[in-house]
Amino acid sequence: MNNDHIPPVRDDDDDDAYGYTKVDRYNTELITNLSANYHDVLKQIGENPEREGLLKTPERMAKAMLYLTHGYDLDAKEIMNSAMFKEEYSQMVIVKDIEVYSMCEHHMLPFFGKAHIAYIPNGYVVGLSKIPRIVDVFARRLQVQERLTNEIRDCIQETLNPIGVGVVIECRHLCMSMRGVQKQNSVTTTSAFTGEFLKEKTRTEFLNLISAKLG
Repeated sequence: MNNDHIPPVRDDDDDDAYGYTKVDRYNTELITNLSANYHDVLKQIGENPEREGLLKTPERMAKAMLYLTHGYDLDAKEIMNSAMFKEEYSQMVIVKDIEVYSMCEHHMLPFFGKAHIAYIPNGYVVGLSKIPRIVDVFARRLQVQERLTNEIRDCIQETLNPIGVGVVIECRHLCMSMRGVQKQNSVTTTSAFTGEFLKEKTRTEFLNLISAKLG
């Protein structure tokens, strides 16, 4: 990350309600600038940002936006390289049902769902926790689901150099359910493959395994 120098800022919005003090790290200059912009947005839509319920809203919105886009400060390849281990395992490794939360770059509304990721090792494996982490790195940016899918695939392929990579993402988009066509039950599925996963047999095995229920 590139913001280690940022001093802790106390965020006590919920202290009284939950009995604890939460300390987050924020760039105070960015918070100030974004808060001023959000204050103006509230006025432009006809609200009164000075009323009690909205007094802290611009600052909360600024902090939320910085958190939801903190993937820009992270290096996915560095995360992968930090936990690669030599291992003679050559069967499919799958991490499925990884929660995905991202922001659509077209309407700045959330989309969310699950990612299913597989790779076939080529002499090296990666720590299992790193795969969900790289999903977050790319998801915590302004995104379209298609690019998110490709970025995850490419990161794994370029760092781990496996025999093949398979990525499937299923998401609901609030830009479709809250506005526009307002289709609440629609789900968007995207996929991306390399190497052995381009072969129908391997791809079918992967798709069957992520659809199976354990127990």
